[in-house]
Amino acid sequence: MSTAKDAGARASAAAGSVTSAFGHRLLGLPGTHLGAVRVPKPIGGPWHYWWQAHYLDCLLDAAEREGNNDDGAAHRTRARRLLRTIRLRNGGRWTNAYYDDMAWLSLAALRSADLARNRPLTKLTRVLASAHSPDLGGGLFWNTSRDFKNTPATGPTALYFALIGRQEEAQRMVDWLFDRLLDPRTGLLFDGLRMRSQELVTDIYTYNQGPVLGALLSLGGERNVDRAEALIGAVSQSLVQSGGALRTHGGGGDGGLFTGILVRYLALAAASPLLSETSRSTARTLITATADALWEGRGELGLDRRRRRTVLVFPEAPYPHAGTGAAELSTQLQAWMVFEAAYRVSESADAEAASGR
Repeated sequence: MSTAKDAGARASAAAGSVTSAFGHRLLGLPGTHLGAVRVPKPIGGPWHYWWQAHYLDCLLDAAEREGNNDDGAAHRTRARRLLRTIRLRNGGRWTNAYYDDMAWLSLAALRSADLARNRPLTKLTRVLASAHSPDLGGGLFWNTSRDFKNTPATGPTALYFALIGRQEEAQRMVDWLFDRLLDPRTGLLFDGLRMRSQELVTDIYTYNQGPVLGALLSLGGERNVDRAEALIGAVSQSLVQSGGALRTHGGGGDGGLFTGILVRYLALAAASPLLSETSRSTARTLITATADALWEGRGELGLDRRRRRTVLVFPEAPYPHAGTGAAELSTQLQAWMVFEAAYRVSESADAEAASGR
């Protein structure tokens, strides 16, 4: 395992590359900040609300790592501006048509509630609660069409509700996931269940496991801890590739974020006193192996030929060297998340070694 100093240097490099390459003002407006979808930046481009929520999480990770120095202050300023600009770019609304998107923003906004006067949490909490219905036995709808209930919406909402003190509702969401969407063969969670046909959608994605793991640990209790340990074991058995790193979902787009999200919650597991040392060690190993693979695959992307300005870029699956032509925000946020998680587990390991434990 790398030292906290080394892991912190990687995280700092990723933070600097993403903020300098992708960060920009909305329509040039002072005091605004958003992440571009890709660089070199196209004119216009799609709006990815939930990518911005994870960008906010990454900025807050970096601010915590840097503390009260100038870099930490800069990240907090960007986070404050980003939260405000998400609403502005979203037509003056906190909500959209996808409950999973809103759950991710709720989790990030909960961490940053002290950064903004206009807090989205009351509105988002009410909308998320409205998507949790008894249809199909429970769980959350994916979007406002209300024809599909799935793990992507139910998992992060369960975690959010657990964190804000609505444990009974969070527990019902978690129980529904394990009752209706657990794959008995792998021990991982399937994607979802369609309303009309009750068809089980059996795709398995890395990110679906992460927030469920976080919810289990936030809720606590013997049954949830047992489920968390089993889930970590299932991830280590079914979601790794040669070399021990977690597999990623190639092709960029939304899938470019998926494995980073899982790693965020594996870092929570690696530090949890509720878990056995075996489970904590497994989580640490998955994080550090993935971080090492992403770092080894790094490349450079030129942003300005005249000034010869370049930034680091990090690869997609299956960890080839990163290309030099263009990069997407999703894949770069994924790498940044992984490096921040690796820093947290390395820092804990260094502290334990220093204390003689």
